[in-house]
Amino acid sequence: MMRRRTTLLTSCTALALALGATACGGGNVSAGGGDKALSGQTVTVAGVWSGSEQKNFQKVLDAFSAKTGAKTQFVSTGDNVSTVVGSKIEGGNAPDVVMVPQVGVLQQFAKKGWLKPLSPAAQQTVTADYAPVWKKYGSVDGTLYGLYFKAAHKSTVWYSPDALAQAGVKPPKTYDQMLKAGHTVSDSGLAAFAVAGQDGWTLTDWFENIYLSQAGPQKYDALAAHKLKWTDPSVVQALTTLGKLFKDKQLVAGGQKGALNTDFPSSVEKVFGPKPEAGMVYEGDFVAGVAHDQFQKSIGKDANFFPFPAVGGGTAPVVSGGDAAVVLKDGKNAKAGMKLLEYLATPEAAAVWAKAGGFLSPNKKLDLASYADDVARATAKSLVGAGDSVRFDMSDQAPAAFGGTKGAGEWKLLQDFLRDPSDPKGTAAKLESAAAKAYQD
Repeated sequence: MMRRRTTLLTSCTALALALGATACGGGNVSAGGGDKALSGQTVTVAGVWSGSEQKNFQKVLDAFSAKTGAKTQFVSTGDNVSTVVGSKIEGGNAPDVVMVPQVGVLQQFAKKGWLKPLSPAAQQTVTADYAPVWKKYGSVDGTLYGLYFKAAHKSTVWYSPDALAQAGVKPPKTYDQMLKAGHTVSDSGLAAFAVAGQDGWTLTDWFENIYLSQAGPQKYDALAAHKLKWTDPSVVQALTTLGKLFKDKQLVAGGQKGALNTDFPSSVEKVFGPKPEAGMVYEGDFVAGVAHDQFQKSIGKDANFFPFPAVGGGTAPVVSGGDAAVVLKDGKNAKAGMKLLEYLATPEAAAVWAKAGGFLSPNKKLDLASYADDVARATAKSLVGAGDSVRFDMSDQAPAAFGGTKGAGEWKLLQDFLRDPSDPKGTAAKLESAAAKAYQD
């Protein structure tokens, strides 16, 4: 279930915009000119991607084939990567490479002994071209197993420039300014925010941005690892801050009840659809794809974003998600699989998908000119520019029973909090109880 937030959403919402950008350093994106050293070999890759995401990743695999001579085969796993890959390993049909969508799943694979450490060449590239935080999230017990190829920027607030202009407000710099701007938008006839409360994962993202900014990265890391209890005063404070928004009927389209009946695509529709009900919607960079593909909005003109603002004197948060490439020990062609990872680590590979749209790379060496439009360039610059202050989506680091299951754990408890935000302390206690059970299991 968890994976719907950054993959199936982006697959139906890819930023398929203009295709005119060039690769790093200019010139064609083609990966030709290799020595065809892998001719006659096939690399099997498994991942959750489908639709336009699978199609765009295939372009990357085709570029690898053109460079090395290897054939590739992509297998779409659906949401439950862990179960599908486990059954393939047991059946003697393990893929060579898996694109892993959660830190928790990567750790699970490593602890089961399924993964090969990255080759020295790939490790060297990661060390040189990525912020250390991406190496941390790809490592288990000090060994680097995962290469983060695709990232999501989950600290972006999307807005209708017309709605803000009509209200006479500018993109805010702080959370309090955002709520104040929201009231001004509301006074002009639209609700401030469309909140996708029907999808519990969106509420975890709201909480994570507030918590990271307000409590700081050290406490964020401790809470993500459950080394800090959810009953900590910092959690109660973040819930109180979030509750201030949730209980304000001027700010939330349809009020709490309306939000609980709004899924993610509908929240984007309420801002960018034919009958706007709100001026702003918070979610990741993939909002742009829905606005463009489903509602024909010109990104940067009819739909734009501002960074999730700083909360309570903290720094502006940068929360990310991402897909890490790993090589399975039991793959029939793990050696060629590692060559694919070495290729995916290059800006050349990232440029192929960046040009197609619907993609962000954490690779610092990827020329921003490779991206298809100015907004994609801006989100990529923000993600890479955040360096080591980026934090991976907290619920994606948690056991699925707590951080990634519909109708249970954090998703359900934050939906309950949206329904009635009057008791942040009580909600924190319930979150701690659910987390303790999940981490123990």
